[in-house]
Amino acid sequence: MQLRRAKWIPLGVIVLGVVLDLVTPTDVTSAPLLMAAPVAAAPLLSLRGIIAIGALAMAVHAVLAWHDGTFGWQRGVANQLTLLAVTVLAVLINRSLEGRDARTRRARHIAAVAQSAVLPRPPSRLGELRIAARYVPAEDEAMIGGDLYVVQETPHGVRVMVGDVRGKGLGAVSAVCADLGAFRYAADEAEDLPGLVAALERALLREGGRRGGQEQDEGFTTALIAEFADDLGTVRVVNRGHPPPVLLDAQGRATVLEPSEEAPPLGMSGLGTWSCPVDTFPFPPGATLICYTDGVTEARDESGAFYDASVRLPFLVHHRALIGYPASPAQILHLLIEDVGHHTGGRIQDDQALLALHRPPVPPHA
Repeated sequence: MQLRRAKWIPLGVIVLGVVLDLVTPTDVTSAPLLMAAPVAAAPLLSLRGIIAIGALAMAVHAVLAWHDGTFGWQRGVANQLTLLAVTVLAVLINRSLEGRDARTRRARHIAAVAQSAVLPRPPSRLGELRIAARYVPAEDEAMIGGDLYVVQETPHGVRVMVGDVRGKGLGAVSAVCADLGAFRYAADEAEDLPGLVAALERALLREGGRRGGQEQDEGFTTALIAEFADDLGTVRVVNRGHPPPVLLDAQGRATVLEPSEEAPPLGMSGLGTWSCPVDTFPFPPGATLICYTDGVTEARDESGAFYDASVRLPFLVHHRALIGYPASPAQILHLLIEDVGHHTGGRIQDDQALLALHRPPVPPHA
């Protein structure tokens, strides 16, 4: 809607030029203002639109100069030639912008393909578990970052990881690939979550050794690893320096699943040894587990206040229920992302990876 209104700006400039010419003395020319119309059209209109605006500006200038009796070489022909040159310049600017936009679209398409390969979207359903995932990049042109999520059905139940790799760029993407590859293998093989975490630690240390330098000493991944019981009655969670998830019950009440014991991010076992506390929480029918990276928890408004998903989610879900139906996992993530955007004024400060896992309510006849 805003772009549609903006396309009227060049025509408005011409109208303003006509008004100024009519209300000012004849020795005051509106030609400079008319010359601004094709330039204003360059980023807003198509090639034909720019040429049409340029031709209209030239015609309007000729009529105004004839009306004022000033259409001579200096006030008429010279201005007409200048308007023609400005129109040609506007066409060249438009072609340059179109080329840049095309390159940006190609880069975004390549990034989207690469992201789908590196970070494929989880299945929407595994057994009775409903799943939704969203990735919001901090920059539109850079759709690949260091945030990750993965959901996998294993012989030990459905296992999940949401993580955030230290750093940006290709180095972070390399670490994400290492994390995902290690998780997919270890999730099937490890008998329990401590075994899974130990396998991830070893994989990250090997990856850091290959990369060397600062990444070997300071590379790490904050991670939230969860395992659902076969009957979905409970969820077991290991939190390694990651924002705790929020559990929404069937009534929309939110509970933050805080870890019973603090533990450092993955990839730091070279600095010492830590226990691997596993916390077990009830996962009742109708509940939704919402996991996210620090792009959500560290989002700030203009006053510097952090976003609190545990406070906002009940309100968002209740509002959705009021308009006629409860929110699905995908809708919850959509509402959450939209609300974070409102909180920050549209300024996305860090990548956001979000995952929602929902246990359907028990049917009334059950």
